[in-house]
Amino acid sequence: MSESLHPSAPHHLPGFITAPGDTDTLMVVVGIVLIGAVLAVGNFYLHLHSLPERMAHKSQKLQFEIVAVLGLLALFTHIHLFWIVGLLLAMIDLPDFGTPLRSIAGSVEKIAGAPPGKGAAETAGEGAAQVVTKEAPDAAKVGAAKREVPSHA
Repeated sequence: MSESLHPSAPHHLPGFITAPGDTDTLMVVVGIVLIGAVLAVGNFYLHLHSLPERMAHKSQKLQFEIVAVLGLLALFTHIHLFWIVGLLLAMIDLPDFGTPLRSIAGSVEKIAGAPPGKGAAETAGEGAAQVVTKEAPDAAKVGAAKREVPSHA
């Protein structure tokens, strides 16, 4: 095959035009740059998307799980309001209502004369169990009688 140019082609061709059958190096370079750019932008997007979750985790926030769920919802639904709410929740310190309420409950138990550490539900449950056993003493005797009878297995 002849290396001569077509008569209507310009005499000086740019370097990115390749001869037939040769490797197009510009296309290969652009393809590699494109793949690298897509991976870099995706990595940046995921890093930015997890920013509220990392902020809440770093400062040991109580609402960490809520922020994490909002971040996942924003990622999968593309509703950016979830991400904004998660970011705001990660920045805000919610007040601790549990500690004062436990202190109040302990003081009330102390005033009532209940043993410390037992909640009202546990105390009520024990009282109900005592009432049942006092009202039905025959049920325990019937259960003991059934265990004494040998089985025919």
